[in-house]
Amino acid sequence: MKKRNNRSFLSITLLTVMAAAIMLTGCSSSGGGSKTVKLAYVAWDSEIASTYVVKEVLESKLGKTVEMLQVDAGPMFAGIADGSADAMVAAWLPSTHASYMEKYGKDIEDLGVNLNGTKIGLTVPAYMNVNSIEDLKGSAAGDSLDHKIIGIEPGAGIMSATEKALAEYNLKDYTLVESSSAAMAQELQKAYDANQPIVVTGWTPHWMFANMDLKYLDDPKGVYGGDEQIHTMARKGLKDDQPDVYRVMDQFQWTPEEMAKVMVAIQGGQSPEEAAKAWVEANPDKVNEWTKGIE
Repeated sequence: MKKRNNRSFLSITLLTVMAAAIMLTGCSSSGGGSKTVKLAYVAWDSEIASTYVVKEVLESKLGKTVEMLQVDAGPMFAGIADGSADAMVAAWLPSTHASYMEKYGKDIEDLGVNLNGTKIGLTVPAYMNVNSIEDLKGSAAGDSLDHKIIGIEPGAGIMSATEKALAEYNLKDYTLVESSSAAMAQELQKAYDANQPIVVTGWTPHWMFANMDLKYLDDPKGVYGGDEQIHTMARKGLKDDQPDVYRVMDQFQWTPEEMAKVMVAIQGGQSPEEAAKAWVEANPDKVNEWTKGIE
């Protein structure tokens, strides 16, 4: 009986030591809390660039493990709101993602602007003889375009705005083609190389403006709104759970020109990880601004 008591005591002691070790391991990251961070993003070239740069900083500077969650805009906001994702740097405001902020805004924390100078709207090659959305009316313009506007993922804010534009400008004979941001860019590049007419849902920053001579169609009715900003959003409680991650997300801010360098590198053949790593290594001063105050 005494031997069994000793064995039970030793088993309980070992279990206690193991549990303590696991707890210490889980709390060993800078600033405390979990070492895993879940970043949500939409598959736009701009958001791929920014999210992978943040991922590289969190992993290389904070020692975090980052899980990337590629989703559509609605699930991206929903994930931050319900806590299944920790943060994202892809909220276009005040117009593009306004409906999602109305629905989920009370359940998420807006950390403010991470990039100024964005814009959305219908985009065409500069060689096309159209300058306004109103110029798309008429059989000649419509026939040359096969009455199609090449869009991106359904549910994206720019797609909702374009549906509204078709109604506001009485372009009822046009079809908004659902695809993806990558497929849209491919169709644009194909038409551009062949000097063919095409209209796409475009936005800046985007590498296509660096690689092609493009222009926005004037929007006299203001359907697409004016210039926008990209905001960083975090789940409620992130500041308490992972204060170091929260600080980086809160301090993350860069320019369209900086973002464009990463986008062009990816479009040129680098993987998002490679492009982000190269940019982070080449811009230590900027990265230090984002990690300032973290011990």
